[in-house]
Formats: sequence, C-alpha cells, structure tokens
Amino acid sequence: MKQNIAIVWGGYTSEIVISEKSMAGIYSFLDKEKYNVYKVKITKESWTVNIDDNHIPVDKNDFSFINSVEDRRVKFNFAYITIHGTPGEDGRIQGYFDMLSIPYSSCGMTASALTMNKFICNNYIKNFGINVADSLFLNKDSLYSIPDIANKLGFPVFVKPNTGGSSFATTKVKSIDQLQEAIDIAFRETNDVIIERFISGTEVTCGCYKIKGKEVIFPLTEVVTKNDFFDFKAKYEGESDEITPARISDEMTNEIQRLARYIYDLVGAKGIVRVDFIISDGKPYMLEVNTTPGMTTTSFIPQQVAAAGLSITDVLTEIIENELKAN
Repeated sequence: MKQNIAIVWGGYTSEIVISEKSMAGIYSFLDKEKYNVYKVKITKESWTVNIDDNHIPVDKNDFSFINSVEDRRVKFNFAYITIHGTPGEDGRIQGYFDMLSIPYSSCGMTASALTMNKFICNNYIKNFGINVADSLFLNKDSLYSIPDIANKLGFPVFVKPNTGGSSFATTKVKSIDQLQEAIDIAFRETNDVIIERFISGTEVTCGCYKIKGKEVIFPLTEVVTKNDFFDFKAKYEGESDEITPARISDEMTNEIQRLARYIYDLVGAKGIVRVDFIISDGKPYMLEVNTTPGMTTTSFIPQQVAAAGLSITDVLTEIIENELKAN
C-alpha cells in the first residue's frame, strides 16, 4: 500500500514565492510509483490540499483531509517540509508533527529553532572553534547608536533579517549614511535584525545528509555573483554562476566538507542540510546553516546530487524511508 506524502509549503513571509518553487521541484523529484504525493499549502489564513485546482481544507486535529472524489478521509504518513522561514524552518511545524507522531523530512524543533536564528546559531558555532563573521543583534526594543555600530563593525556590513532568508530585505551597507535605512528595511521583514561584518572571499556551499548507518557529503558549489552580493536576483533570477564542483583545492574542499559534517552534528540536524561558507585568506568562515534548503530543479542541492552521480529521487526516497522506519 502506498504511503501518503504531504509536500508542505507556503509560510508566513515573503519567502512563500521560493517555497512554491521548491514544492514544484520536490513534487517532480518524488517517486509517484511508490508514494501518493499531495501538495499542502500552509498560510496564516488556511491549510489546504490542492487536488485538480480544488483547495480542500486540512483537518489540523490529525493532519488529514476528506477526498470528496473517493469519499474517504486521507491521513498523511509523512511530511516533506519545504517552507522557507516561519513556521516551517523555525521549529513550529516540527513541534506540531511531533505531537501527532508524524515523521517529517527536516531537522527537529530544537535544531530548527537554533539554526533559524542566525545570530544565536553563529555564536553557538563559534564556541567550537569555527570561524564566523563578527555581528550585532537588534530587536524592535533595542536601543542602538548608528555611530557605535559603525565603530564596532566598520564597513561594508550586511544588514538582514535575523530570522529570514532568500536575501529578502538584505542590504550591503558601504557607509554610515546608508545604515539606518538598511535597518528599517530589515525590520519590515522580521522583528529582529543581524548586522554582520563583510568578509571578502570565495563563497561555497556544501550539502549533506545522514541516515542510519550512512553519511553522504555532496560536492561543493562555488557561487560567483554578477551583483554586489548574492542577493535575491543572483539566487533566483540567474544573475550568478554556480560551479559544481567548486574550483578550490582538494585540501580546502575536504576541510569544508569536514566542517559541514561537524556542524550537522553540533546543531542536531536531520534530513538534507546545506552549510554556506566563505573562504578568506585561506580560512573558511561559516555563513549560515540551511535546514530547509531550496529544492527547485536548479537549486544547489539538486546540482550537488547530480555532480555526485546520484539520483535526487533515490536520495529523497532514502530520507523518507529512513524516517518512516524510525517511527
């Protein structure tokens, strides 16, 4: 009997447009011969299953829906979470599935909450001897001085939502007169902001996953943006070159793959995770941990899977089956 798989997408932030693209990618990757695959959209207004352009309400009591065509209740056996941002990347939806004992693809509640908060995650990782950029944290109630920020971090700096992603509301600030506007822009996206010292170098990203008795580390992707930084247009509108495998030494490749594996364990990750780095003066600096990485057909993870000579369908099946057997 086929298992019922929900691809959970949507969310409460501007990243919903990327979530929809990832959902379409995952839907194309999953084995339809093995699974019944449904698209489940979660927003603040509604939870619905899309079947033949009909939006059927989800019963949140047990994460099920009524299939009126077949006149039966369908309960989901597994959730593939591809919400970027809240509530799918910050642990909220994971807590919900934990309470219902429904297995899912991504990190658990604690790991998701940790990695979603860039400032806390980076400072946690820093305790284990891993290089990260110097940064400052602001929330809506913070009292701050623009000159003090400038003196502490210098320029350029990145100002971005602390719990956001996809480079929404992210600004590269080159002078003190641009700083306040950049902070205001970031606060329009989330209630907390991180300001990071700019590090110049070669940007690379490494995907990996672990299941029972197996560890898979993908080839690195090098990111060469045509813009001032790896912004939304560079990420999603083709204004960058993504080179897999990265054009760096074997020694540096091995070191970054080692760090990615180590960070995976440090945060208590599960499923596919992508860790971003920048190499500056021969040293790798961790930029960010992505626990629900983009899964469009051209995203980093599918590129790295292909470069490793693997099938993305087989990889996702392996992750799903591992979680189903564990529950």
